[in-house]
Amino acid sequence: MQLRLVSWVFITWNLMEYVGSQQNPSRVRRQGVNLDMSQDCQGCATCSQFNGCLTCKPRLFFFLMRSQIREIGMCFSSCPNGYYGQRYPERNECKKCKADCETCFNRNFCTKCRNGFYLHLGKCLGNCPDWLETNNHTMECNNIVHCKVSEWSPWSQCMKRGKTCGFKRGNETREREILQLPTTKGKPCPHTTETKKCIVKKTRCQTGQTGRRSREERRKNQKTEENKENRQENSGRESRRQNRERDNKSKTQLKKRRAQDKQQKPVATSTVH
Repeated sequence: MQLRLVSWVFITWNLMEYVGSQQNPSRVRRQGVNLDMSQDCQGCATCSQFNGCLTCKPRLFFFLMRSQIREIGMCFSSCPNGYYGQRYPERNECKKCKADCETCFNRNFCTKCRNGFYLHLGKCLGNCPDWLETNNHTMECNNIVHCKVSEWSPWSQCMKRGKTCGFKRGNETREREILQLPTTKGKPCPHTTETKKCIVKKTRCQTGQTGRRSREERRKNQKTEENKENRQENSGRESRRQNRERDNKSKTQLKKRRAQDKQQKPVATSTVH
């Protein structure tokens, strides 16, 4: 009884579609899009005005689009997203990919996943395995890449403050380059420079080897010596002035003492009998 009812509904629907197409045979509405029926048979080997392509030309893929309870056949050179092409001896068809695949090569091999899934070896995964890391730009599971560095360079010449002379104890350095930066889960890069102390025979720097810093040091030392001499000279002047003042004060005190002594000495008088 239910089978008869479904068949009756299907026949009634097709009949209504047929009447509508007779009133406007050049247009049929499919999935909310008006398609020109005059172009619907492009690529078809056989075609129906109400159901589109029935068979396709050689090497084209037959795609069956569903619109409610209606099915419309189309022929494509390549299947749309979410489908893959399957070739059979009798005809070529577009088959649906898995639900988590946006594009696929076949039923079991995805080439691009839908949002929220990561692609790994043709599979769409919600999370990448522990030995891989997620790439949110390409939405793939990538291998973990560790940092790579080159071999150490030879030790440099013993130096101190940028000079190779005028000292006994200095430092030697060596370097290495980063060849590969690590990914998020990769091992970080080690240090790229090393320094060790060195002892050499002290040699006098020749003219032109001391550099700008040495010239500045000489100017600074020269100014220091000049300031020291000026301070010594000023100190000597102050000392001589103080000595003169003490001498003058002593002379003044001596004169006063002599004057006082003269006033206190009695005057001798003679008496005649």
